[in-house]
Amino acid sequence: MPMQTNTVPRKGPLAGLKVIELTNVMAGPVAGLMLADMGADVVKVERLPGGDDTRRATPPEINGESCAFMIVNRNKRGIAVNLKKAEGVDVVRRLIAQADVVLENFRPGTMEKLGLDYASLKAANPGIIYCKITGFGLTGPYARRAGYDLIAQGMSGIMSLTGEGPGRPPVKVGVPIGDISAGILASNGVLAAYIERLRTGQGQYLDTSLYEASMIFTYWQAAMAFATGESAGPMGSAHPVAAPYQAIPTQDGWVNIGAVSQATWEKLTQAIGLPGLVTDARFSSNGARMQNRDELIGIISTALSGHGTDYWVERFEAAGVPAGPVRKMREMLDDPQTRARDMVITVDHPVAGEVQALGLPVKFSHGNGVTRRGAPLYGEHTREVLSEIGYSQDEIAALAGIEAVALQG
Repeated sequence: MPMQTNTVPRKGPLAGLKVIELTNVMAGPVAGLMLADMGADVVKVERLPGGDDTRRATPPEINGESCAFMIVNRNKRGIAVNLKKAEGVDVVRRLIAQADVVLENFRPGTMEKLGLDYASLKAANPGIIYCKITGFGLTGPYARRAGYDLIAQGMSGIMSLTGEGPGRPPVKVGVPIGDISAGILASNGVLAAYIERLRTGQGQYLDTSLYEASMIFTYWQAAMAFATGESAGPMGSAHPVAAPYQAIPTQDGWVNIGAVSQATWEKLTQAIGLPGLVTDARFSSNGARMQNRDELIGIISTALSGHGTDYWVERFEAAGVPAGPVRKMREMLDDPQTRARDMVITVDHPVAGEVQALGLPVKFSHGNGVTRRGAPLYGEHTREVLSEIGYSQDEIAALAGIEAVALQG
């Protein structure tokens, strides 16, 4: 079904869902971002003092505001609460009593000490959906360990698979895939729990971890290990079960070629002017090409060296061979396909001004990806949010006076 323009104000498919986000840095904020971009009212609760650690993750910054914080916290309202004070804990408890979802990534045991754990909260709000993100999950021998993306990538096996080849130092994926995928998995789990609540009226507790979020990227390599009992190693950009399927140098850069079927392989030989490779016994089947991959890539690299990447991408596209350039970040952001899919958007920030960000990667036929506001200033919406849950202006001022909450302005 083609996407259609909606002429009415768009609220998003999750309009009306109230989310309390008690998270920090990346994984939890990504979960909140996914829900907020789909229309949920996400209230980000930052600690007092200090706030989210990414507020200090600079450079880069725009007008003094951290780009790391702004990129994953747009569309949220922000409040600052001191959880070391009983009054601050009570603020959060009252927020959750009127909410649908809680996201949190404190170390295991922290919320229990505060009385803000699922068991303590569900009595007052049986429908609450409580999602916890940790380094390694809530069970098993590593449950109490702190987790970071780098650690998860190493322990999940990913760093044994990433790199140029055997004998080279381990290499992590260049982006925090454990953090980001844990956030996406958390939002996915929340939505599943929300669907069940719509059917039953009951909320539930769910958790995911950076460790598991990293592990799921090894599906194929895990299948190979299950089947053979052996561990795969790094292969650069090559594929473990198909060839040619990797980045190959051109005259001025690199092109990724995905000739994974016999039909696309034959089209590739025509496109590079070497049709005789089809009948060459070394390359006549995928199995043969895998056995002679180094020799094969050498031949293709020589053929591609006479022209630049754009030439080959156009030629392969015309021939029906899946291919694409290896882009740098700025090139990707400026790519017409990126822009056509609304993956570069602009949000208004009260201090940084107009800020560019990545858009929602899911497109709906209506109610699609509402962008309402830039990331909140520290404590920007404390007064507004507390008013909504029944605090008077005098009570809010008193809470600020004892530093149980922080107000903006």
